[in-house]
Amino acid sequence: MSLHIGDTAPDFTVATTTGEISLHDWACDSWVFFFSHPADFTPVCTTEMGMTARLAAEFEKRNCKPLGLSTDTVEEHLAWVKDVDETQGVTLTFPIVADPDLTIAKLYDMIHPDQSETAAVRSVFIIDPAKKIRLTMTYPMSVGRNFDEILRVIDSLQLADKARIATPADWRPGDKVIIPPSIPDEKAREMFPQGFTTIKPYLRLVEVA
Repeated sequence: MSLHIGDTAPDFTVATTTGEISLHDWACDSWVFFFSHPADFTPVCTTEMGMTARLAAEFEKRNCKPLGLSTDTVEEHLAWVKDVDETQGVTLTFPIVADPDLTIAKLYDMIHPDQSETAAVRSVFIIDPAKKIRLTMTYPMSVGRNFDEILRVIDSLQLADKARIATPADWRPGDKVIIPPSIPDEKAREMFPQGFTTIKPYLRLVEVA
């Protein structure tokens, strides 16, 4: 199944390291960072799980719940979490989906046969409170994710929803943002009374809080 930006994230009920959850009910009115791993007890995945746990306060600040997935059992996950805590100096509390039969991995197109028939690639889905998929990223098994980028895109998506703007290349919170061309100048002056800079008719920059 191929999922696209704007699709409703498929719901599922599954066993996790924190008990059984149903995705939509568990997410409630939060954003979700749903990310997959090839297997438990693997080095790159261990560092990623550790980084997610280390950034717990950053995700909470953004009203975003992390949800991991690996194609192993709850029992294996729980044993692995002990290794993550020990080696990464963290206390991992977010749920990790158990998916030994690959049901969720296949539902979310995480199995890429040229990589592996049984292990999920490093997929990322950012899901908004309306349960819509807002961003997807896929990394090969050998490349660990950039968590600065994951937090950056959540910030960008949330600001775009709040202020009806777009963000330029390499945008960081506090940088100027773009007024979409679909908003005419007259409306833009109402929306952004602080003023904006017109570089080209289609490229207008503004500072927003």
